[in-house]
Amino acid sequence: MLIKILLPLLTIGMYVAPLSTATAADTSLKSGDKAPEFTLPDQDGQAFKLSDRKGKGWTVLYFYPKADTPGCTKQACAFRDSIKAIQAKNAEIYGISVDSQTDQKKFHTKHKINFGLLCDEKAEVAGKFGVKMPVIGIAKRWTFVIDPELNIRNIEKDVDPALDAKKTAKLLEDLQKKSK
Repeated sequence: MLIKILLPLLTIGMYVAPLSTATAADTSLKSGDKAPEFTLPDQDGQAFKLSDRKGKGWTVLYFYPKADTPGCTKQACAFRDSIKAIQAKNAEIYGISVDSQTDQKKFHTKHKINFGLLCDEKAEVAGKFGVKMPVIGIAKRWTFVIDPELNIRNIEKDVDPALDAKKTAKLLEDLQKKSK
């Protein structure tokens, strides 16, 4: 008898609990919010501080799961190949993953990446931006576009690694037209 009562409750709980967790995570940062401040080393060990970008143009932060894996390589190389189009929009690109500086440096060198790759080994920045995957602790593949005042202007959660760079360049153009 007790099983007949508990089984439906457990079944409902299996569906409701993930929804409530997903909703809380999805609403943590949104367009218009101030980007969380952070400092991380890049592939060469040089400190990158987000607040140093204030007033210096737009910032594209793209989070990716693991350096030198197929999707992450495709995305990084697409940004590499589109850097002039993005810089023409007064923007700089920075990739962020939980990889070590050594791994980021290898990835950067191997694929001739022409922008900074930031090392978030403790996944603290991934946590601040809401992209840290529970349990495995790596970053989701999300792209943030941040304006010169360090306000988040767009969060792309459905990222196609091959198309992200071109989509981001177009988005920068559209956002800048709206701000004039």
